[in-house]
This record gives sequence, C-alpha cells and structure tokens, in this order.
Amino acid sequence: MDGLSIMDKSAQIVIKMYISPMANLGYSFLLVLTAFIWGSAFVAQVEGNVAGPFAFTCIRNFIGAAFLLGVVKVLDYVHKKRNLVSKKPVSAEEKKLLWKAGIFCGIALFFAMNLQQLGIFMGTSAGKSGFLTACYIVLVPVLGIFVGRKSSIKLWLCVAITLVGLFFLCIKGDFTIESSDCVLLLCALAFAVQIMVVDRYIAQVDGVRLSFIQFLVSAVLSIFPMIFLDIKCDMNLVVQALEGYSHLNAWIPLLYTAILSTGIAYTLQIVAQNKIEPTLASLLMSLESVFAVLSGWAVLGEHLSSRELAGCALMAVAIVLAQVNLKKG
Repeated sequence: MDGLSIMDKSAQIVIKMYISPMANLGYSFLLVLTAFIWGSAFVAQVEGNVAGPFAFTCIRNFIGAAFLLGVVKVLDYVHKKRNLVSKKPVSAEEKKLLWKAGIFCGIALFFAMNLQQLGIFMGTSAGKSGFLTACYIVLVPVLGIFVGRKSSIKLWLCVAITLVGLFFLCIKGDFTIESSDCVLLLCALAFAVQIMVVDRYIAQVDGVRLSFIQFLVSAVLSIFPMIFLDIKCDMNLVVQALEGYSHLNAWIPLLYTAILSTGIAYTLQIVAQNKIEPTLASLLMSLESVFAVLSGWAVLGEHLSSRELAGCALMAVAIVLAQVNLKKG
C-alpha cells in the first residue's frame, strides 16, 4: 500500500509539473489564435460598413449564429455516433442555465461589438481603436476584484507592461480624446464584462452552445438600432442597403468576420477560458493589436516603425512573463 501511495503521489507530481502546464499552454495557444483572427479581421470591419455599423453587426451575428448552429448539430451527431461524453444539456435546469449564460453573454457582446463598430464608423483611426478596445486588459482585473477574483502582482505588472506596449504600438502623434474614443472605451468595458461572464459560466455549460446563443441574442438585439439608427425606417435607405450588399465586395468582409472572427474566434475564446484565468486571458487576447499591425505590414506593405516594434516587443515580454511560474519548489 505504501508503495502504491508513493507511486500515486509521484504521478500527481508529474501531472502537476509537466502535463498541466502543457495543457495550459495549449489553451493559451487557442487564445493567441483567437487574437490572430481578430487582428487580421480588423480591416474587414473597417471595409464592411456598407449599410451602417449596426446593420453590419446584426448581419454578421446572424451568420455567425447560423454557422455555430451547424457546428452544434455536427458535434451532436459525432458524439452520438461514437458514444462520446457530451455537455449537451438534458434536464430543464441545465437548459435554463445555458440560456441564462447565453443571454447575459449576448447582452454584453451586443454592446461591445456595436460600440466597437460605431467607434470605427465615427472615424477613430484603426490604431487608436485597437488601443482603446484593448483597455479591457485593465478593466478585467478591476472587475475581478468586485467578484472576489483577485489577480497576482505579477499579472498586474504584465497588464501595465502590455498597456505601455499597446500605446507605443497603436498611438502615433498626440493622444487626444474625442467622442468616438469615449464610445470605444465603453466598448472596452463591455468586452471586459463579457470576459467575466464567460468565466462565470463556462465550466457549467457547453461552450459551443453558449457561443451560439450569445450571437443569436446579440443579433436579435442589433435589429433595433439597425432599423431605427441605420435604416431609420426609410425605404430609400433600405433600398440603398440592399444595393450595397448586392455586390460581392460587400460580402467578403462580412463573411470573413461572421465565420472566422465571430463563429470561430469567439468560440475558441469560450473554450480556452474554461482553463485560463480571466486576467491572463485578456492579456493573451490583447495580442489582437499586434496581429493587426503585423497583418498590415505583411499584406498591405505598411511600414513598421521602431516605436511600433518596441510596442510589440514589450507586449511579447508581458505575455511570456505572464506564462512563467515564478514560484520555487
């Protein structure tokens, strides 16, 4: 018995030392991939305002929800065919919890996505938009304090380093606050709330179903500002919107953001947040700004200044530091 006990303890130590960190790195990679998709999709968001910011978000979310509904059906079929364990809700309580989580996430995402698109539509530059949106890296640990989830001093240091890196990366020239910038700061707050809501419920519900419901809720809610603010109940504007989306060029950025940025990236976020602490998750996802700049450099031939390279380096240092376990023994 003593020998078995020693072997069990040894196995637990091995799992703790090697297996668990590797698994966490895998989930961290999913969040980096999420940031890459979001960063590369930023140009598509800028180019997609054919009928207005709310119309773009509404249509994007409906397409993303439809895509995820198909994913849910395929996964259910695979689980049933191979007798795999599924987190599909069965009881009325489980279904109620799933919809409760999805509705809360969807409301937060409705505000976050529409405020971001509105800020871009109002004229905030791409770099400044990326910086202001990524301010959720500060807001997430602050909100965490109110729900009893404190972050370590090391993570706060990483947040500070990342914020400086974002400033070097995104802000060129003087930094002034305009009305569109205030909209993007509210967007950052909404994204921070969405991250915290996901953290609250993800361990209890199916991640893909949660993602589907949040986009369905966001899409339905976006109908109202689309009708009353974009289209303004004017048939002439409706005709213009239909004409705008009659061209393939209008659908390419829409489908890119709907399927990749919405359907896939946000689902990866939810899946990874099941294992990653929310402050660390926000740090990893803030790499979206780095990938946006690098995409512009690689695809559009944009120039990277020494200031921008310094910003990328600072953010890379912060991300690596956040992943390193400083405790001894």
